Amino acid sequence: MSDWNILIADGLAEKGKKILQGAAGVGQVDDLEGISPQELKERISQYHAVIVRGRTKMTAEVIALAANLKAIGRAGVGVDNIDLAAAQANQVTVVNAPVATTNAVAEHTLALMLSLVRFVPKADAAMKSGQWIKKQLVGTELDGKVLGILGMGRIGSAVGVRAAAFGMQVLGYDPFLPADEIQARGAAPVDLMSLYRQADIITLHLPLSPETKNMLDGQALGAMKRGVRLVCAARGGIIDETALLSSLESGQVAGAALDVFSTEPPGLTALVAHPHVVATPHIGAQTEEAQVRAAQDVAGEVLCALRNEPLRWKIV
Repeated sequence: MSDWNILIADGLAEKGKKILQGAAGVGQVDDLEGISPQELKERISQYHAVIVRGRTKMTAEVIALAANLKAIGRAGVGVDNIDLAAAQANQVTVVNAPVATTNAVAEHTLALMLSLVRFVPKADAAMKSGQWIKKQLVGTELDGKVLGILGMGRIGSAVGVRAAAFGMQVLGYDPFLPADEIQARGAAPVDLMSLYRQADIITLHLPLSPETKNMLDGQALGAMKRGVRLVCAARGGIIDETALLSSLESGQVAGAALDVFSTEPPGLTALVAHPHVVATPHIGAQTEEAQVRAAQDVAGEVLCALRNEPLRWKIV
């Protein structure tokens, strides 16, 4: 096979593009960052591979129109924007780059946590408006607090290691890992309700799936220790945002730091505007280093998929 055409739908670091452009058998590499859903439908039949990030939706309709499509590459971890069933039914291989962004997301999780407990955004905004509100900003230390991690995969485990360095007691819950593996990854294994009851801060590192959608609903939030703080740099939709807003208003949840939302961008919602919420625009993976790693990894995987070579990170 030769003359594969590859579409980059959401941008890709230059090193990744060069890997694709210099590869034997590749005919055309089109970087159409920001391509609209309609244009994607109109052009998709031209391509043998598509590389996306989180913005572009590879729906069943798009995949059905992709007569020549052999591979979809996700330059990152989550694949909830790709219809995996449709890809599998149409014999389209889906690959991702699951290790590239681990450090970036883990570090951003700690940044969110520290911003939340030390009121960093509020302090900065006050200073920039000429206010000195020192007495209003009595924070909380991480040292000695209990951190509950939901999802002890690569990122959750990396967060646990970093949190332990701050002197936190780390609890881990993961329905897909045995207790000894959770312990080996640096956390004390507990069941979900025990984690809810004990944790001062809970951080989420789960994929968005039918099982995890709205997992943190009103009932779950009510089962947590009063005054708990939540951190989420995983996927929007895992937390029921209406329930979270109610819990913030009641004081059941003392604060939340969110990098992801059910709808992105969310706009200036009541949740985003809440004084006890730290909000960032899905930037967990947005470091120069992570983007280069993701671009290189996904480019290599897509080429392997086109060549029918062994894959490291095949989803379907």
